[in-house]
Amino acid sequence: MFVAAAGWFAAADSEACTGISLSAKDGSRVVARTVEWSASSMQCGYVVAPRGHAHQSFTPSGSDGMKYTSVYGYVGIYTEYEPFVVEGMNEAGLSAGLFFFPQYGEYAPYKPSNKSKTLCDMQFVSWVLSQFSSIDQVKEALKGIDLVTLDHRIGAVHWRIAEPGGRMVVLEVVDGKPCFYENELGVLTNSPEFPWHMTNLNNYVNLVRGAVPDHEIKPGVKLRAIGGGSGMIGLPGDFTPPSRFVRAAFFQTTAPMWNTGFETVLQAFHILNNFDIPIGMQRSSSENHDNLPSATQFTSVTDQTAMKLYYRTAWNSNIRCINLMDIDFGRIKYQSSPLDQTMVQPVEHVKIR
Repeated sequence: MFVAAAGWFAAADSEACTGISLSAKDGSRVVARTVEWSASSMQCGYVVAPRGHAHQSFTPSGSDGMKYTSVYGYVGIYTEYEPFVVEGMNEAGLSAGLFFFPQYGEYAPYKPSNKSKTLCDMQFVSWVLSQFSSIDQVKEALKGIDLVTLDHRIGAVHWRIAEPGGRMVVLEVVDGKPCFYENELGVLTNSPEFPWHMTNLNNYVNLVRGAVPDHEIKPGVKLRAIGGGSGMIGLPGDFTPPSRFVRAAFFQTTAPMWNTGFETVLQAFHILNNFDIPIGMQRSSSENHDNLPSATQFTSVTDQTAMKLYYRTAWNSNIRCINLMDIDFGRIKYQSSPLDQTMVQPVEHVKIR
């Protein structure tokens, strides 16, 4: 039932996620992220879940976990299997996203006797979006549930939760215990742990925006920058999680603050262009690329103030938008749809007269 979705997390070298956040001068808050998977074309779609929608979590033993009903309506993006929402926002403006976290996170063992309060990690985002309007509510409620994986061979995940007021936390389960970290930077990638990434930034204390001034290393020998951006010489360019974290931190913090949320949304897409991973970077030349144009299968940007979720995909780089303000979550029925109706990039032809 969820083998295909579980397979997404089965190989650490095929999956990557990069998340950032931005603010606008008008107070708008924007969170954005990529989702990568280089092994095959993922079946991705969005769900619209109304208030009152019934949920039940999976457990390692089947569809017999915790039951809960949506307090808040939400829109979420899933990968492979509808209940496994990896990114979304609810009608209160709370945003949540799932990021791969292999080799470091570890959940407590599943206890069948506790299945009525057991929540699958792949359904954590849906639970958060359907139940809560604040981070503190999530933290308190998590004390009363068992968070488990469906298969320990899959590896762990961690999460980013963001309030529309700007507060963001990272949740990681280490040695079976939930650990919340305040994320004032607003960046997240994958392993290792979030505190390690923050410490690692100190290795790049020399990086600054703009150009390094010309200077003499000895009388008569003057060094000059060859081109713009010389202050960022030494910025790591590979696609490992630590390097992506560093790049995302510097691209985000050096970006100009725009006047409006919409301008900031577009800025987020431009920043995340730098994390669009070419398919050949993660797979050998002998592997079948399944006609996959990019390992970055979708990029999403959420304006928590305007209540809009934007996305584009590997097959269609046009930006599309779901406006939560247009949805009556008290009346609409649960629904889902693929992100792409056809996996073909539309091209606008310019007519010359």
